[in-house]
Amino acid sequence: MRKAPLTLEQLRVAVAEGEIDTVVLALVDMQGRLQGKRFHAPFFLDQVVANGSEGCNYLLAVDVDMNTVDGYAMSSWERGYGDFAMVPDFATLRRMPWQPGSALLLADLTWLDGSGDVVASPRQILRRQLARLAEHGLTAYAGTELEFVLFRDSYEDAWRRGYRDLTPANQYNVDYSLLGTARVEPLLRRIRTEMAGAGLTPESAKGECNLGQHEIAFRYDEAVACADHHVIYKNGAKEIAAQEGVSITFMAKPNAREGNSCHIHFSLRDTSGASAMLGGGPAHLSETGQRVLAGLLATMREFSLLFAPNINSYKRYQPGTFAPTALRWGVDNRTCALRVVGHGQGMRVENRVPGADVNPYLAIAGLVAGALHGIDRGLKLGPECTGNAYDDPDAERVPGTLRDALALWEESTVAREAFGAEVVAHYANQARVEIAAFDAAVTDWELTRGFERL
Repeated sequence: MRKAPLTLEQLRVAVAEGEIDTVVLALVDMQGRLQGKRFHAPFFLDQVVANGSEGCNYLLAVDVDMNTVDGYAMSSWERGYGDFAMVPDFATLRRMPWQPGSALLLADLTWLDGSGDVVASPRQILRRQLARLAEHGLTAYAGTELEFVLFRDSYEDAWRRGYRDLTPANQYNVDYSLLGTARVEPLLRRIRTEMAGAGLTPESAKGECNLGQHEIAFRYDEAVACADHHVIYKNGAKEIAAQEGVSITFMAKPNAREGNSCHIHFSLRDTSGASAMLGGGPAHLSETGQRVLAGLLATMREFSLLFAPNINSYKRYQPGTFAPTALRWGVDNRTCALRVVGHGQGMRVENRVPGADVNPYLAIAGLVAGALHGIDRGLKLGPECTGNAYDDPDAERVPGTLRDALALWEESTVAREAFGAEVVAHYANQARVEIAAFDAAVTDWELTRGFERL
């Protein structure tokens, strides 16, 4: 069992001594965001520790603007928009250094009538896949590499300007540039150190290619812990940026330059803690490792909705960029969707398909389900790609739009077998809602091309 960064007893002492006065209880929504409540700390200790709390079930049935929308079986006007239970997961309890006097923990979701877990909850979806994996004596480990673009403008100023003509923190490509990252090191340092204070393990920060683009990496960890750290970091980094009067975006494609990726490193370990993927086969892969990669490739198109969940996600897949479209695998080959990296017990596969807008629980659940598909069916791994995967005419491709990904997801027998009909329907409806909203919008592109000239 994971050790909490802050134990319940330590919280009681900190509250008694006046160090902590607020406890944030958060759930993870469909978009991978934190939603929840701030509790007066003594009330949290007296009531919420034993009894949990409640949240409106529309939190898993709204669009990104928090609009109630049709099509969700679990939550609707007809069903009265009732509550579900927020059950604190005390293994996630931690201080929030960027919010003085505050502690944070995540919640799992169950139904108030005692009928069980809310199966469409992202955390529950990942837990279910990990339980399936455990039946094979295997455990999943993952690491997410989130890129973001930093602007000198505050979030409020960016809103007032319609997110146009913002000032990036760097005026040129600062990929690996120490001079360029030094320009924003005070902010990067604050994020790193305060995430460490919250119990995360930062590893490094580096510049990236887009103007003002950076990445902060954290320690590889057990799958649920990785996803928990991802959402805590993402939310906390935005809060820290806001406090500093600047803004960061994790949009997959915030402008016409390079997009924000979220490469996910993934591996399996056996009951002894040793790599289940390391062996004497091609690229030092074991038979299990070969089947895992084969399963990931076989399910990538059908599970694209989990890796690229938004309209904007698909704008990132452009020719001649490091956002892969060819569903091939290779050793240390960044043109492939799956890149085998590391050595010895640290060998792992990097899925380069997701963007920074991804919900980490759903994406890692997709990787586990894909791995199980390969293991259970004994799939054979095709040959390694040693050249430019983009030029491979026989390679399958990432779907070109959210509409294409939705069709593949809804028609997928593998998705229904792995996730169940309720989850497939729930996230299919999320995609339909986004597509309908986009189809109804009049974009800047249309105005520029058509206002005067058509």
